[in-house]
Amino acid sequence: MPETDLTEAILAAAVEGIHGAQRPGQHEMAAAVAETLAGGDHLLVQAGTGTGKSLGYLAPALAHLVQAPQDRVIVATATLALQSQLAHSDIPAALDACATVTGKRPSHAVLKGRTNYACLYRARDGQGPEQDTLIGGSDLAVALTSSAADPASKVGAEVVALRGWVEEQAVARGLADRDDAPTHTAQAWAQVSIPVRECLGVQRCPFGSECFVERSRDTARSAQLVVTNHALLAIDAMHGGTALPEHEAVIVDEAHELVSRVTGAASHELSPQLIERVGRRCLSWLDDELALEFLDAGEALRAALDEAPLERIEDADGPLPTTLRLVRDVARRVVSAMGGGDDSDNDRKQAAAAAKEVFDIAEQLARIDPHDVVWVSERERSGRQVNQAPLSVAGLMRTGIFAKRPVVLTSATLSIGGSFDAVASTVGLTGAQASEGDDETEPPRWRGLDVGSPFDYGRQGILYVAKALPPPSRDGIGPDTLAEVAELLWAAGGRTLGLFASQRAAEAAAVHCRRELPDAEILCQGDAQLGELTRRFIAEPATSLFGTLSLWQGVDVPGDTCRLVIIDKIPFPRPDDPLLQARQRAVAERGGNGFMAVAATHAALLLAQGSGRLIRRLSDRGVVAMLDPRLITARYGSYLRASMPPFWMTTDRETAIGALRRLGEQ
Repeated sequence: MPETDLTEAILAAAVEGIHGAQRPGQHEMAAAVAETLAGGDHLLVQAGTGTGKSLGYLAPALAHLVQAPQDRVIVATATLALQSQLAHSDIPAALDACATVTGKRPSHAVLKGRTNYACLYRARDGQGPEQDTLIGGSDLAVALTSSAADPASKVGAEVVALRGWVEEQAVARGLADRDDAPTHTAQAWAQVSIPVRECLGVQRCPFGSECFVERSRDTARSAQLVVTNHALLAIDAMHGGTALPEHEAVIVDEAHELVSRVTGAASHELSPQLIERVGRRCLSWLDDELALEFLDAGEALRAALDEAPLERIEDADGPLPTTLRLVRDVARRVVSAMGGGDDSDNDRKQAAAAAKEVFDIAEQLARIDPHDVVWVSERERSGRQVNQAPLSVAGLMRTGIFAKRPVVLTSATLSIGGSFDAVASTVGLTGAQASEGDDETEPPRWRGLDVGSPFDYGRQGILYVAKALPPPSRDGIGPDTLAEVAELLWAAGGRTLGLFASQRAAEAAAVHCRRELPDAEILCQGDAQLGELTRRFIAEPATSLFGTLSLWQGVDVPGDTCRLVIIDKIPFPRPDDPLLQARQRAVAERGGNGFMAVAATHAALLLAQGSGRLIRRLSDRGVVAMLDPRLITARYGSYLRASMPPFWMTTDRETAIGALRRLGEQ
């Protein structure tokens, strides 16, 4: 059977198996993905909410693997939520359909980064850098249930529970995946996991034969379909294909996040606290003079950071780069001194690996490479640190991902201003960025496809732009805007998702609405864990939820729980963000429009994601209220609106209020 026909048969069986409805866009997407997997051009496919894009790419992937069982397809996602959905819902449904149609069931696996799996050495024998904060003995049993216990006791209790779970996983030959672990904090997880660089290696580790990471990799190497994340895909590209098993095709879901996640994987940071922690770990194996020099280097970095401006550092001979070279040189000597010794001294090897990481980062930062952005940032609780990120990841993605195999990028939001060109440029498929770091002159061949959405946005939703409000101010959310938020929330009877540009604005809006509407139940990000707030918002239809960036995407709230989405201002990046400033300047130096290519593209993607929270199923109705008049009045407004769902639009407040009131009466 031709692969396209097989794809159609598997997709139809999968949709029937989940009692779904046929979606023309889903079938169009599946056919295009099948063509790419068969050796066609790279594909950027925008599949709007409700299309069923997971099955839209899983069906052709399985059809391909049935006919080419020697191949392997990688599916990379941005969020753990989608990874879990694929592993526990979408892939089993697609596999059932494939088995029904073909009698064959391709193997699959989920593969994550090392720190997502527990480490037996650390859990059994290791004494992590924070181990002295833990408690032991019978007090742990009390700490597990006592809400009054001090933080160290609670961490100790979590570690005990985690260690017990790790042993259960070892006996059951499980994978000890963090997502399946008992409730815990990051501090507790650090006691049963290990950073990549500090791993002893399967040959040296006394528990190498039981290693969960190696078991996960073995499982992935024997699977035809492997689900991983954007970061691991980036690491694989950076390190010559060593992070993932050999594969013949890649499908990137949530592809609007790809550049951000790849940038994060290729970035580094260095703080005085890190140098101090590593220095104290190395004390036992260093002479007093070198140990003191290492600790002093951390203090020198602290002093240099205190004097440095909170901006990009470009002068390689300035005070901060000079200090970074001092840190590098001392760290090199520490690494040399830590070498050799007793080959069985695993603690020494891990401390040496941590020192080597300090050396590598300091060397990278001190170089002040023009292709990197190095800047100083201020952390709320931990003080200053120096950061480094690549100016562009387009060259890395072009040579490490697109040059080697067919790739599908898919998301509900890939078309910016009605075109795929902006996203294609950032991932290295077009433009000057495409050739960065690449000797080839011919760019990769690709095509863009928008399969639309089954939703009738013009009938299901209204985009209200508050043209009469004043433009946003740097002084925070103004009184007129606060009054508008309260009136809209009153008209909607709650049931509102408020998306704000800052935590301060979200909190100010929550305080104002609670005062003006005392009977309304309003949750605000920061009141509790975000997961708990989201669950309450979903479970309590009349409740409203206000928050910031983490609510703009990934929150799926169908039905009457969300009738109104409020966006207080266009989500442009902070104008003082050194990385985005540098990227805008680089575009301008190539003759382009830096603002449109970077800031406006960033805002357009977020607006598409944020406004997309409103309509999640065919029966949904509601209003997206944009309280920033620039969406109408500014020259770039039409570009931004073209990236949002095609709602019916109005600038009349009474029209929006009336629509919300009528929805409440139904």
